[in-house]
Amino acid sequence: MAHEHHGAVIVGAGFAGLYLLHRLRGLGIPAICLEAADDVGGTWYWNRYPGARCDVESMQYSFSFSEELQQEWHWSERFAAQPEILAYARHVAERYDLRRDIRFETRVTDAAWDDAARVWNIATNRGEKLAARYFFMATGCLSAARLPDIPGIADFKGRQFHTGYWPHHKVDFTGRRVAVIGTGSSAIQSIPVIAEQAAQLTVFQRTPNFSIPSRNRPMDDEYEQGWKRDYASLRQKARMMRTGILYGLSDTPAMSVSAEERKAEYEKRWAVGGTAFMGSFRDLLLDQAANDTAADFVRSKIRETVKDPATAERLCPRNHPIGTKRICVDTQYYETYNRPNVTLIDLHEAPITRITTSGIEAGGVAHEFDDIVFATGFDAMTGALLGVDIKGRAGESLNAKWEAGPRTLVGIMTAGFPNMFMITGPGSPSVLSNMIVSIEQHVDWIMDCLAHMQAKGQVTIEADRGAEDSWVEEVNTVANRTLYPRAASWYMGANVPGKPRLFMPYVGGVGNYRVLCDEVAADGYRGFHFGGVERPAAAAE
Repeated sequence: MAHEHHGAVIVGAGFAGLYLLHRLRGLGIPAICLEAADDVGGTWYWNRYPGARCDVESMQYSFSFSEELQQEWHWSERFAAQPEILAYARHVAERYDLRRDIRFETRVTDAAWDDAARVWNIATNRGEKLAARYFFMATGCLSAARLPDIPGIADFKGRQFHTGYWPHHKVDFTGRRVAVIGTGSSAIQSIPVIAEQAAQLTVFQRTPNFSIPSRNRPMDDEYEQGWKRDYASLRQKARMMRTGILYGLSDTPAMSVSAEERKAEYEKRWAVGGTAFMGSFRDLLLDQAANDTAADFVRSKIRETVKDPATAERLCPRNHPIGTKRICVDTQYYETYNRPNVTLIDLHEAPITRITTSGIEAGGVAHEFDDIVFATGFDAMTGALLGVDIKGRAGESLNAKWEAGPRTLVGIMTAGFPNMFMITGPGSPSVLSNMIVSIEQHVDWIMDCLAHMQAKGQVTIEADRGAEDSWVEEVNTVANRTLYPRAASWYMGANVPGKPRLFMPYVGGVGNYRVLCDEVAADGYRGFHFGGVERPAAAAE
């Protein structure tokens, strides 16, 4: 079968894929987007579990590339829920006529670089053979959902769900006995909603997580208009923040003020809600003593909220500094454990031994359930990338190259894989940031690079292995200056048995990273090699 040729192939039609498609058109590069789902939206297409909601404020979790788009879209809540974010993604796809270049229900199975032809040859589950000069993996950082390795999963006769692959129809838990395995972000959002319906909800917790109340509310018109009047300057400020989110970040070290002043600041942030709590003092992720004060405060709030002292203590995290796992944002999560129909089981006290036809065995006790919800997370950052059989120069496999952990140059490219770009890949701020800010920064940087190549007639770009080695070392050096590596988190790959343990995102901050990337470009794309100068057609003749 002859290959179908395109200028670029994009994998994934989430926010990254949509923006890529829009920008590639602007460069005159014919592109096609391949998407496994039957609609756009990426993570917001798949993650439609009860209570699914963004933890970045709506006014900031949106595209900034079009002033008209910013002005015309209205968010209904401070923190938008999944259906509204999916509606926004659909609106963007329709407003910019992107669907005509997206092939839905199409999954890329393998891709290989042809050095002689200087193209990527790409195969799909539908038997299609595509060839493209440029290959973009816009597959998202949290898109490869994983089930735990518990014996008997296939034996259970009731309903099973994973929060990352939730059904598209309404799931009713009314009157049912429900188990939720996991207490990460998706569990913390879904447990209060499920508890309102279920006759009995049992939560199986391996590791408690810190969570801050969202204080979500309907969008305030004055707040919305304040953003819309000054979007340009507010967006620019956000781009230079550590997380790409504009909120009050203190310059004060935690231990430089009295205990009373610290408590007052934490109380103020707790009342406001959201992840801005971690901006209370500048050194909460750098100094253990400072971090302890914030962690102690949140634990005190858990004890104030949860009426049963034993349950409250089980919910208090003690094995990681606060913020070193992605801090959760909730609506009535801790309050849910005061309901008579909710039970918490600590897996350290009563480990799960197997799943049976009728339920779960844990700590020698058989629990019967009608439904099991797996809130067990993802093979984060690398799972979707390594889920495709990608072979670069000389047939080198990406899986083999990354066997000891991901290696990239600024999270955008990996040496030995010419013209293959990753959006928010390992080695970039990605999951430590407002994802849309990071997506726009990556796509804009790559588009500037491709325009540079077009102007010079260059055909290929590839990361230098020495520069890549230096960047991997820098990512780890910066991480080790912080408290992040002290947590066995999915940032470290710790939730996937056998996955290499190293800190995958760049923790130096969104603003610092942007400056660094701009300096690389200004220095002739330092660390990248260009090749294959293409002569104009007339000259070739």
